[in-house]
Order: sequence, then structure tokens, then C-alpha cells
Amino acid sequence: MRARPMHHAPRQAGLTLIELLVVVAIIAVLVGLLMPVAAQVRDTARRTTCMAGQRQIGTAIHNYAHDHRDIIPFGPIAPPVIITNLYLFTGHVTNLISLQSGQPVGLGLLIDQYLAVQPQALFCPGNDQPIMTEQEIAAVANRQVQSSYFYRHGSVVSFSYPPSTEHIKLSNLGINRRGDPVRALVMDGNLLAPSAFHAFGIRTRTNHRTRDVNTLYADGHVTTLDNTDGPLTVDLASSPHEAPKRILEALEFADGH
Repeated sequence: MRARPMHHAPRQAGLTLIELLVVVAIIAVLVGLLMPVAAQVRDTARRTTCMAGQRQIGTAIHNYAHDHRDIIPFGPIAPPVIITNLYLFTGHVTNLISLQSGQPVGLGLLIDQYLAVQPQALFCPGNDQPIMTEQEIAAVANRQVQSSYFYRHGSVVSFSYPPSTEHIKLSNLGINRRGDPVRALVMDGNLLAPSAFHAFGIRTRTNHRTRDVNTLYADGHVTTLDNTDGPLTVDLASSPHEAPKRILEALEFADGH
């Protein structure tokens, strides 16, 4: 008798368990490789948007100066000295856009007219802390509000009355304490505030993970400075009374770059 040929069952379509595990492993590796790239792309996009916002602030400052005899946004007269505000005396460097009374200060003087269309430019999309931008802008008339940026508000660092009006004319900002021409007007604010300050509206505000600091110069251009080692970060925990001095030092550092 002739032996009957043996018939093998056809192989079912699909992946075996081992093949499936290999595919999953490959996908995991690809995701691991792509996540840092995606994060870097996201950070770059936010930094670029932040730079665009600073350029818009620069345009607003130039328009303000055009309408105010070449003077950049300056004032108002500071309230009595209280350690829980960031505007201790008229003309110092601050990241506030309104005082505890709700009175606009610094870059906040641009909101009603020169940044009326886009006041959110005062808040960097690269903020490391969640900020309800619209609520903060609405609160400007009622309480102390911090923007995302340090603003060179006359370069005052010591108590004086009447306040000095040096370094407030856009066409002639003068010379800083290091002997360099005053050039930097606005920079990403990296301010570290202890929890004790939170009740007074002073909170930690940092941008771009404190590594990159966008800086607006008087001619309207914006440059990114390296802050990897933290020279442009101000920590209120170590010396709250020296905060204005430290902020001004950061801007003077930017003057030379």
C-alpha cells in the first residue's frame, strides 16, 4: 500500500507571543528615545513664544516712550516700606505689575493702552508653575500681581527720596554700576520665594526650568542667556532684603552680553 502523504496544518496568521514581545520592546525603546526629543521641541517652542511676547513688550515700551517724552514706564511712588511687596521704593527693579493696592506698576503701566490687545504677553508660556493668566490680569486692579519678567524700573537699589530718574530715558539709559551701557530692560524672572511669602501674593516664579533666560534689550531685540549655574536666579530665602539688588545684578550681567 502507498503511504498517504502527510498534511501539515497551515500556520495561522498573526504574531506569536515572542514576536509580540519583541514588537512591544521595540516600541518602548522608540518611545524612550522620542520622549526627550519631544520635550526639547516643546521647550524650544515655549521659549520662542516667550521671546515673541518679550518683543511685543519691547514694542509697547517704545510706544510708551514715544508718548511720554522718551521716558520708559516708571512709577508710581512706592507705598510705605513693607517686606512683603516687591516694590519697596520708587524706581527699583521689580516683577510686579500691580501693588498690594492694585495700582499698576512697572510693566503694568502698559496694560490699559499699550498692551490692551494682548496683556497676556506679560506672562511667559514657559512658566514652570501653573498660572491662571486671565485671572491674574483681571486682578491687577485689586491686589499685588507678579508677571513673569523682571523689569528694569529705573535701576534704583537704595532708599532715596525724591526717587532718582536716571536710566529711564529710552534714548539715553546711561551707564550701569559695572561701567557698561544700560541695555537690558526685561528678562525672564527666576524668583524663589519661601511659603511664608505666599499669603502676600509673592510666589516662586521661574521660567524654562531656570536653565534659559530670555532678555529684552532697549533696541527691541531678544537674546537667550544661559542660567545653568543659576547666576540669574534670585532666592528670597537667603536674602529677602537684597532681592532688588540681586535682580539688578542679573540685568547688569545681561548688559554685558
